[in-house]
Amino acid sequence: MSKVLIMAAVAAALLVAGCNTVAGVGRDMQAAGTAVKNTAEDVRR
Repeated sequence: MSKVLIMAAVAAALLVAGCNTVAGVGRDMQAAGTAVKNTAEDVRR
């Protein structure tokens, strides 16, 4: 029983860590897109 509980806790921790990583990648991609957009607008001026 305790092995199952430990495995469940480890799986939950990995799931939460994975979600945080994906969210971080999304924020990085958004920042990169904003930088490209701003650069393109500066070039047009």
